[in-house]
Amino acid sequence: MSLTAVDWSVIPSPVDDGKADHLVGVSLPKVTLAATQGPAVTLDTLKGITVIYVYPMTGRPDRDLPEGWNDIPGARGCTPQSCSFRDHAAELRELGVAQLFGVSTQDTAYQTEAAARLHLPFALLSDADQALGKALDLPGMEVEGAYLHKRLTMIAKDGVIAKVFYPVFPPDQDAQNVIDWLRADAEGRA
Repeated sequence: MSLTAVDWSVIPSPVDDGKADHLVGVSLPKVTLAATQGPAVTLDTLKGITVIYVYPMTGRPDRDLPEGWNDIPGARGCTPQSCSFRDHAAELRELGVAQLFGVSTQDTAYQTEAAARLHLPFALLSDADQALGKALDLPGMEVEGAYLHKRLTMIAKDGVIAKVFYPVFPPDQDAQNVIDWLRADAEGRA
């Protein structure tokens, strides 16, 4: 499955505004999110290594993206990010990742279309009511009257956040950054 390549040099890069600095060492909250595959997921019950990548929103072929989407630092790239995790899912499992999830504020019906179209072998979780975002005080933005999470990735070990990537840019390199960190962590260098 191939995507049209994105020239990241013409997309504004997000800056680290410090709004994710508080997350390392924090426990995943007792929040249950609807999933595109299987039952809803209660985050504080997850054991082992969990990777959660948070993204603003995936586009759909039958709908226009918000006006100026490519000009919002960090907005563009949700589909390439998801496809990168899809393409590296087996390698992540080999590195001990027990759970891999994508999270956005889109509802489950919207996410189900994206998960099927992109052939994702993992669930997307809906934070439509912003329970996770509020519980962890995740960075966000408002676009055309809708609240969206800013892009970040968390690696949790037995429910405690051990690493946060924020900001994530370019998004199609996110899975490789996670792989590199997991390898370094396994070797005691992270």
